Amino acid sequence: MINLETPKKHRTLVDQAHQVAMNMLRPISRKYDRAEHSYPKELDMLAAMIDGLSESGTAEGAGAAPVIKERKSDDGSVRNGANIASILSVAEMCWGDTALLLSMPRQGLGNAAIASVADAEQQQRLKGTWAAMAITEPGMGSDSAALTTTAILDGDHYVINGEKIFVTAGERADAVVVWASLDKSLGRAAIKSFVVEKGTPGMKVERLEHKLGIRASDTAVITFTDCRVPAENLLGSPDIDVKAGFGGAMATFDNTRPLVAAMAIGCARAALDLTRDLLEQAGVVIDYDRPALVQSAAAAKFLQMEADLEGAQMLALQAAWMADNKKPNSLEASMSKAKAGRVGSDITLSCVELAGTLGYSETELLEKWGRDSKILDIFEGTQQIQQLIVARRVLGLSSAELK
Repeated sequence: MINLETPKKHRTLVDQAHQVAMNMLRPISRKYDRAEHSYPKELDMLAAMIDGLSESGTAEGAGAAPVIKERKSDDGSVRNGANIASILSVAEMCWGDTALLLSMPRQGLGNAAIASVADAEQQQRLKGTWAAMAITEPGMGSDSAALTTTAILDGDHYVINGEKIFVTAGERADAVVVWASLDKSLGRAAIKSFVVEKGTPGMKVERLEHKLGIRASDTAVITFTDCRVPAENLLGSPDIDVKAGFGGAMATFDNTRPLVAAMAIGCARAALDLTRDLLEQAGVVIDYDRPALVQSAAAAKFLQMEADLEGAQMLALQAAWMADNKKPNSLEASMSKAKAGRVGSDITLSCVELAGTLGYSETELLEKWGRDSKILDIFEGTQQIQQLIVARRVLGLSSAELK
C-alpha cells in the first residue's frame, strides 16, 4: 500500500533541495528571467555539488536529475527509491525557480530518455552526459508519432535529416537525444532515439526562441542535414518490432511526465506560500478550522487552491511509487501531468489576481511564476493529449479507436 508520508530516508534530501532553492535559485531568479539566453554560471557550482553527492552514493534523486531508475533492496523487493526522491526534490527546486532547474548541467530531459531506453553499455558510456531531448517538429502538433525526421543506415552510421523545435537546453547541452524514423512506411514502430553529440557535422542550432516564461532556459531550433551519427548511438535495440508499436519511445514519457507534474507542483506551491503571506499582511486570515463558506472570498479561494494542489501532488507521488514498485504507470503518469499542469497554471494566475497590483508587478515573483507555469501544462504532452491518453487507458481503446 502506498504511504503518503515523505519517506524518512528522503527527508534530508528534501530539506537540502529546499535550502538550495531558497538560497541559490530564488536570489538569481529575476536576474536570469530578464537576461534571457544568458547562461546561469552559478549553476556550475551547484552541479558540481550534486555530482559529488552522486559519486559518494548519498544523492538519490538529488537536485533535478530526471533519470529514474528502479532500485531494489538486497532481498529483491522493490523499495521507495529514485522515483519518489526525484519527484520530491524536483518540486522543491521548482519552488525556487523552474527555468533554473531546467538549465541545470547534466540534468536534461534527454537523460530521462537515456535512462528509459538505453542498454547497459550505453548507460555506462553516456554517464555524465548532459542530454537535451528533441521531439517536436514544425507542423507536428502534439502527435509525437507524426514526426518526419529520418535516420537512414549507411554502413556503421545513421544519416539523420530533419528539423526539431522547442528543444530545451538545445544549445547548452553536451548532446541531443533525437527522435527519428528508420522507415516511415512502418509507422510508429520505426521511431527510435539517437544521441547526437554537440558539434557533430550537419547538426546546427538555427536560433533560440524568445518565450513568455522559463526565460532562463534556452529553447532551440535545431536542424539536421546529412548528420552522420555512429550506429551505437541508437538507444536500445535497432530492431523494428511492429507489434511493440510505440512502446519503447513512450516509456520516456512515463518517466518525464510525473517530473513535469512535480515542476508544476513546486511552482504553484511557491505562489501559494507567498500569497498566504501577502493576504495575512492585508488582514485576511485563512482559518483551517472553519468551513470555507463562512470565510472571506479570498480565504475560500485559497483553501480551494490548496486542495487542488494536494490532489495533484498525490497523483504525482502515486505515479512515482508505482514506478519504484515496477508497476506499469502510463495511466497514472498522464493523470498526474494533466492534473498538475492544469491546477498549477490556475493557481499561479489566481494568486496574481488575489495579490492585485503586487501580483501583476515585478515587485514580487508572482507574475513570473504565472508565466513560467503555463509551459508545464503544454510540454511533454498538452492537457488535451493527457486527457485523451487517460480516456484510452480507462476505456481500453486504441489510438485508432479514440482520436
